[in-house]
Amino acid sequence: MDLEQKTRGLGKSCALLIVIAGMERYAFKGVASNLVTYLTDVVKMSNSRAAKTVNTWAGFTSMLPLFSAPLADAYWDRFFTILASSSIYFVGLVGLTWTAFAGSRSATKTISTYFLYSSLCLVSIGLGVLNPSLQAFGADQLDHELDKDSELPSGDQKDAKATQKTQFFQWWYFGVCTGSLMGVTVMAYIQDTFGWVLGFAIPGIAMFLLILLFLSGCGIYVYGPGTGLKMKKTTTPFEKILKFIKGRVVKQRSKFTLVDDDDLDAMELELQERPLCKCDSTEMEDIETSSTATKGLEDEESSKTVFSGLDNVKLVLRLLPIWTMLLMFAVIFQLPATFFTKQGMTMKRNIGSSFKIPPATLQSTITLSIILLMPLYDKILIPITKRIKNNSKGISVMERMGAGMFLSIIAIVIAALVERKRLDISQKMKSLLDYKPETVPMSIFWLLPQYILLGISDIFTVVGMQEFFYSEVPVRMRTMGFALYTSVFGVGSFVSAALISIVEAYSCSTGDHQSWFADDMSEARLDKYYWLLALTSTISFVIYIVLCKYFKSSSDQGGEEEEAAK
Repeated sequence: MDLEQKTRGLGKSCALLIVIAGMERYAFKGVASNLVTYLTDVVKMSNSRAAKTVNTWAGFTSMLPLFSAPLADAYWDRFFTILASSSIYFVGLVGLTWTAFAGSRSATKTISTYFLYSSLCLVSIGLGVLNPSLQAFGADQLDHELDKDSELPSGDQKDAKATQKTQFFQWWYFGVCTGSLMGVTVMAYIQDTFGWVLGFAIPGIAMFLLILLFLSGCGIYVYGPGTGLKMKKTTTPFEKILKFIKGRVVKQRSKFTLVDDDDLDAMELELQERPLCKCDSTEMEDIETSSTATKGLEDEESSKTVFSGLDNVKLVLRLLPIWTMLLMFAVIFQLPATFFTKQGMTMKRNIGSSFKIPPATLQSTITLSIILLMPLYDKILIPITKRIKNNSKGISVMERMGAGMFLSIIAIVIAALVERKRLDISQKMKSLLDYKPETVPMSIFWLLPQYILLGISDIFTVVGMQEFFYSEVPVRMRTMGFALYTSVFGVGSFVSAALISIVEAYSCSTGDHQSWFADDMSEARLDKYYWLLALTSTISFVIYIVLCKYFKSSSDQGGEEEEAAK
């Protein structure tokens, strides 16, 4: 029996959460992908201000998990965290819809920026808490599924778990990309054709349906951080809250009191700095009959917790150099929703005599590339690399991220060349009598190569980042691991906004006093900005290669410790 036959498929709870993740992406992309058009055409912001607003909002959204993840890991129940954050998310989308409706009904057609920013802030808060909690909740389900392969021999068990982890992240990202594709294509067309009220209302409806679908899965979820343990029965979040209240009122214990045997098992395993695993029936009986001995060891456990916390800080700090080098990839990935879209608005977009391609729709080529090419990655590239490198993994996670970073540099170089060509045509058209500064006789499909290359780089880097941060943190910090992954794009968004401000100040101070991000796209110099990003990204990529030579993953360190113990 080969490994593929031994490895189980994903369970119902994992599949349901993948669908929910896809619906969330549909709602978010339905707003974010075309937001720059809404800000420039409806709210009447300048190109640079609209780009900085979108980048700052995206950065704030992606940075929130860094603050919410520790609370979610330590104090919050993941089920109710998901439910509460998705409700806040829904309220924010309702507020955004009302903003567009009020603006359309106003005699002056003006929109309250205060109400607009408040609605976007609610969306950020909901999404910033929801995303890492939802992924960690999915990982809890995955842990439960991985433990079903524990009857395999140790070598096959390790390979089976590694294969199933990769399968889970591949399918998770496939679901996310499918939702993103639908959000970009469908919603961009609706917003450009039928207006922004309907364009914001539909994502709100999708978010409401997401909440209902999540609640419908209460009976199949595996709850709590102790999913790797063999529990006597599945404890729902409602029962945990009731037990917690009962323990506080009746026994007058501190807020860190362990409520049940499952939590005791989880705490003991976490203090040992190792993943949660199955315990047999005799171990469960020993735990139940040793409560008095456990009380006598509280001081020792407290000291272990202190050292454990220090180890966790060191573990996160050792990931920061890799995290930092990924920032320029995140900066490049902000371009499709900002300046790439503004480029497309100035180009020839007609298909036939009446239909015009919404510029934001081209972002769908990124997700479409991922959906179409990801199976080729699994079926062709991985088997080839396995044979070349003669190992069971093929391309490593670090190599996978590096390949994506390199492809993103190629994409931005192509973007700079295409923008230079667009500007040359625009300058030549100025001498003609029928010159229209808002349209250049150059097909929008010239932008496709840079979009497709970003999609391919996404397959390598983003999926690799998810698996990297998932694997390099202990189980109890899993939400924090996903927060580190999303924070790359959050800080990258802030870096992008800061770069725009610095470049704008510099370009306006030069001899011609012309901003690289001028509202007149025939006068803007986005090509220079793209070359600047290509240069800084290349520097980051070179430093990343050097760091990879000296970086040792936690799994490698664990293997060395086991060999030393033998």
